[in-house]
Amino acid sequence: MSLSLTHTCNEKTAPHSHRTPGFASLELKWEAVTLFRYIYDPDMPQSESPKPFFHPVNTLAGDLITNYRPHDHVWHKGIQMTIAHLHGQNFWGGGSYVHGRGYVDLPNNGTQRHDGWDSIEIEDNRFAAAERLSWITQAGEHWIDETRDIAVEIVDPEAGYWTLDFTTSLRNVRGKPLHIGSPTTSGRPLAGYGGLFWRGPRSFDNGEIITAAGHEGADAMGQAAPWLAYTGRHDGNGNASTLAFLDHPANLRYPNKWFIRQTPYACASFAFMFDEVYEFEVEETITQRYRLVIANGGWDAAQVEDAAEA
Repeated sequence: MSLSLTHTCNEKTAPHSHRTPGFASLELKWEAVTLFRYIYDPDMPQSESPKPFFHPVNTLAGDLITNYRPHDHVWHKGIQMTIAHLHGQNFWGGGSYVHGRGYVDLPNNGTQRHDGWDSIEIEDNRFAAAERLSWITQAGEHWIDETRDIAVEIVDPEAGYWTLDFTTSLRNVRGKPLHIGSPTTSGRPLAGYGGLFWRGPRSFDNGEIITAAGHEGADAMGQAAPWLAYTGRHDGNGNASTLAFLDHPANLRYPNKWFIRQTPYACASFAFMFDEVYEFEVEETITQRYRLVIANGGWDAAQVEDAAEA
């Protein structure tokens, strides 16, 4: 059994022209099962803060564990890197939270622009890709350079899981400090979302949550722990699947504070900016390393710990 990759590219209409709209993507398969499709040059409205995203993402059993443009939040797209409050700019999507006014549609929805691939490799049943991106405000200002590494290091059919590694290095090129915050740092309690974000399928509503620190369910919101796991069930076949989100000891503000919801929908994010603004200095680089374990079945804490040590 082996991994295979399909790379679908957009063609430019002429040298130095804008790219044609489309869904340029990498699709990684394990035998007949699509593990993920990574849409790196998406066609989406500016109001949704255009950015690359992973969807669909499936377990080795072929069960879908992501949602795409749900009607309640059309800017939620599978798994994606986000910052909701970046010095007044919105790289999340939708309206921006303004204290005393709620969510307001503002002309501040930025874009994470794909600039190119430095490498894309499959070897010994491992996948690795290195991407370059620019974070551009809606007004056209270039604020952040990003290098993004995506990897699949483990595919274990016997144990029923695979791993998705996501490393992002963000460099402040604006020429001025940037404040990285969240709706919570702007006054909305328990809304500290941002960072690498996952939106689950509808059938995962009211799923089970555990953390390395012993939190369960809604009690995990805003709590710090080295890992968090979410188990949900699938319509149709009734299967259970578990996603384990693993923070890295070298990351900023480790252990991560978690943004989670079980209802009215399933989601989770690595939110280092949950309730405290981070002062992102000029030319500073922030590197965050994350691993997602995508598993067949309902996992307990011991199984997550074993995978975290693999």
